Amino acid sequence: MAGWFWLFCLATFFGGVYAAVVLSFRFAAADGVEAERRARALSLVMAGGVAAGIVGPQLVTWTMDLWPPHMFAATFLAQAAVAAISAVILLGVRLPVPTVQELAGGRTLKEIALQPRFVAAVICGAVSYMLMNFLMTAAPLAMHMCGHSQESANLGLQWHVIAMYAPSFFTGKLISRFGAARMAAMGLILIGLSAAVGLGGIEVMHFWWSLILLGAGWNFGFLGASALVLECHRPEEKTRVQSLNDFIVFGLMAIGSFSSGGLLSAYGWNTVLWVSFAPLALSVAALALAMRRKARILAE
Repeated sequence: MAGWFWLFCLATFFGGVYAAVVLSFRFAAADGVEAERRARALSLVMAGGVAAGIVGPQLVTWTMDLWPPHMFAATFLAQAAVAAISAVILLGVRLPVPTVQELAGGRTLKEIALQPRFVAAVICGAVSYMLMNFLMTAAPLAMHMCGHSQESANLGLQWHVIAMYAPSFFTGKLISRFGAARMAAMGLILIGLSAAVGLGGIEVMHFWWSLILLGAGWNFGFLGASALVLECHRPEEKTRVQSLNDFIVFGLMAIGSFSSGGLLSAYGWNTVLWVSFAPLALSVAALALAMRRKARILAE
């Protein structure tokens, strides 16, 4: 309402901190169950995003024009109310606090981070999240540049968020059955298909299908990578390893978010899509090397 861009940036910074804390819930849930149920616990927590996929975009549509002439002002107030309700619910959560011995024990962080499996997990998680944010940020802007309505963009984002979280109801079972590495690979393939569909045209359906495939690819890629991280540490090492993983993943995600708008305005939507194939190739190579090394160790 004041028109201060620096204040808007500060507000979105706090929104990012909020999102980072929320995403740490997946590891908290996994740490609270036995090893064979970790993948399911991790994915079921993420399944809560289905509600976000349904309510979130509609909340924007219902509230963005409620406070003329300040577009989206009421939307931010609604967002704050939703966060406050979530905070009240979280007051009832009790998690075990790690002991001093647990925090001090285990291998060094450098030793853990140099494991090929951990490197592959971090790269896959970072690329999955970075490309999801990279393409999702640019897609609604590209739709606007192509003459499509804000309502079409909102609906596309709604289906994108649903595709991000709806598979979580069964992703954990798939990880338990086929392995975290294979599910991460499937996610990377779906993200590649998303970019390919986007390159096929600029009609509304091209954008919508691209966003849906992107959401599903993120789910398999990110949850598969997160489950891989759980295989790389001992119980006493979990807080340091999980924190390092998220620091790298979300740091690279920020780079993707910052760069997508500039690439889109300077070079167009197709360039944004083509650029996404480079990190995909890197993550596929890292995952293949880690899987090959594990197979060799098992054979020996």
